Amino acid sequence: MTLSTRLWLWGAVLPACVLGGVLFGADQLFHGALERSLDQALLAQAAIESVSLFDGPKNEPHLHMATSPLVDSVRPFAPEGILFGPDGEEVMRYPPPLGGEPVEHVAITQISSTPLLSTVEHEGHRHRELVVGVKSPGGEAYALKLSASLAQTDASTRTFHLIALFSTAATAIALVLVQALQGRGLRARLAALRSHLEAVRAGELEKRLEPDREGDEVSEVHEVLGQATERLQSARDSRERLLADAAHELRTPLSLMRTRLDLALRRERSTDELKTALSETREEVVRLATLAGRLLDSAAHSHGPLIREPVDLVLLARDAVASAQSGASPRHVTISIEGPDTCAASGNVESLRQALDNLLANALKFAPDQSTIVVTVKRENTTLSLSVKDQGPGIPEAEREIVFEPFHRVRGGPPGTGLGLTIVREIATRHGGRSYVAPTSGGAEVVLELPAV
Repeated sequence: MTLSTRLWLWGAVLPACVLGGVLFGADQLFHGALERSLDQALLAQAAIESVSLFDGPKNEPHLHMATSPLVDSVRPFAPEGILFGPDGEEVMRYPPPLGGEPVEHVAITQISSTPLLSTVEHEGHRHRELVVGVKSPGGEAYALKLSASLAQTDASTRTFHLIALFSTAATAIALVLVQALQGRGLRARLAALRSHLEAVRAGELEKRLEPDREGDEVSEVHEVLGQATERLQSARDSRERLLADAAHELRTPLSLMRTRLDLALRRERSTDELKTALSETREEVVRLATLAGRLLDSAAHSHGPLIREPVDLVLLARDAVASAQSGASPRHVTISIEGPDTCAASGNVESLRQALDNLLANALKFAPDQSTIVVTVKRENTTLSLSVKDQGPGIPEAEREIVFEPFHRVRGGPPGTGLGLTIVREIATRHGGRSYVAPTSGGAEVVLELPAV
């Protein structure tokens, strides 16, 4: 079943059927209410007539509706009345007979003092009749019959039928038109999403969705899909840039190794010359191994499973500082820790330790001899932070964001792989936090910020 068909069915046909059922029920209630009103009018008229039938001169029976001063005004809608005598013969009637009308008879013995209401058909017209027995002051039995035409009630019911039918038909047509327009618009919007997804599946991530300003759930899907496409393109661009940068970084040491080996093999070399060539080649192999290790670390921290567990950031910082002392002591660099005695967090211990080791290694590269590196553990409201501050040349403000890009190195700094801070940011992002270079008056301060759990 297509979306348009479903919209027509549930948004037009079903409501129209429900409306029709409601109007049918209302018709039954309306018709019953009209008949009950007519019955109450007949009962009221019977009550008035029955207590005043014999209040005339000499207790002669008479119908008050025939002698009312408003008789001409009420005649079009007043009920007809017939009084039957003790013998069952007609005594009088209202309105007076025009001539040629049959005289009615009733069996007085079968008439009860309890009013009897019934619907009869006379000359093709329906009437509502009430028959009740009354007693004269002398104890004689009389019968009073009141009859009211149901023509007005039936006419009102027919008018209601026409109104109900027209309302149902107009509502159904309006709903069909509205649902058709809605279905066409929704189908076009979904078609745009489907076309975009097909383009994404084909790898065309440059294609952008047209803005959808309807403000409904489809717009939310539209926005999320657009953001996901942008992230996919960004991830693909980053991957391609990383591959290109990695190829460039790998090509340089490999070219140097090949050149040195070619030079060593071009002619006979002395033992010292061969040792020098092999030593230089070994340095490039170490550089390649370090770069490969960093690339593997980046891949592991970007895509590996993140297993969280309770961790004390202060204890983690102490362990990392203890490991970094071997590189700091020969240069008389002091590493201190500032913060509380404990700071509980939730995260992956190995990843957080790797990030802190990278920050300390980066600080040691730029810190001058006999300087101080400060590791600060801090808790502020809903965030936890680990920061490492050195007294080196600092990071230029223009480079405080791009230092986290793969293979980026600060100009004039010592050699390195350019992946340390990249891994720090990836670890922070996977933990739901962030990493950034804090503004400082001297040196550089890099912050790893985590959400407090």
